[in-house]
Amino acid sequence: MNGEMDVNYLLHRQQVALIRAQMSRSVKGREAYEGLARGYTNRIDAYRRENEKLVDLAH
Repeated sequence: MNGEMDVNYLLHRQQVALIRAQMSRSVKGREAYEGLARGYTNRIDAYRRENEKLVDLAH
């Protein structure tokens, strides 16, 4: 994950994608936004795993 990416940005984009998926009137649109949300979730999880490693090293 790009070290310059702000996790708050990713969390925001994930929530926007979930809201848009919920509001989508078409199955394809909903699936597309759900896919985006999953992608953001993966990036958020990767960030958290990396952050946990850094915290563990600091202790």
